[in-house]
Amino acid sequence: MSEIEQDAGEDWPSNYFNYFTEIEHHFQQARGTGLFLLSPLDWALIENWKNAGVPLEAVLKGIDETFEKWRSRKNRRRMINSLLYCAQAVAEVAARAPSRAVKAADEAPFSAAELQKYLENAAAQLRAHPEPQIHNLAASLEQLAAGCEPYLTQLEDLERRLTAIEEKVVAILRAGASESDLYAIRESLDRELRPYRGKMSAAQIAMLEQRYIDSALLERAKLPRLSLFYLH
Repeated sequence: MSEIEQDAGEDWPSNYFNYFTEIEHHFQQARGTGLFLLSPLDWALIENWKNAGVPLEAVLKGIDETFEKWRSRKNRRRMINSLLYCAQAVAEVAARAPSRAVKAADEAPFSAAELQKYLENAAAQLRAHPEPQIHNLAASLEQLAAGCEPYLTQLEDLERRLTAIEEKVVAILRAGASESDLYAIRESLDRELRPYRGKMSAAQIAMLEQRYIDSALLERAKLPRLSLFYLH
């Protein structure tokens, strides 16, 4: 039995909220540059893996296999500067492992007060946006904040609610974005993605493009990502 198959009997990942930080830290360690910062495209890729239920161990093993292959080459002048170099290896490792959804931790790694503060701050940021439709979504966050304590044991349900609100926010931003804004985002995306298109499937690229554009629209509008992953 392979290492990845042995890990399949465990809860992957052991801590739902470490998914992003574990991948970032592991990539930095594998690269040997602790101060290296992931790009927005890298974060979008991690989010795609998370949403697809790719186990943390599969991602980490895919990163290791990518760097092992790179180090075995005689010509290593071109450094691995993005997680996108690891996308194919991660997909291959994940395919060898039983499919597992990313599960939430049994206990919330934050208090009710911390959760309430996060939701209230996110609602305040939505309130500050000039679009009235977004104010209605701020009200939904305020309601969640007022009654957030029961969600400490219903984290997956809360995450789904936050995702639904974020999707509505993004839809409003897309509808209101100018042609020049969307062009600038697309231009930046194409420039960053160009070196990696041959390493990914059309479906992977499509998902990555959507996530990147959504994140860019939120960033330009100075609105927060709505996910428990971003609580700390």
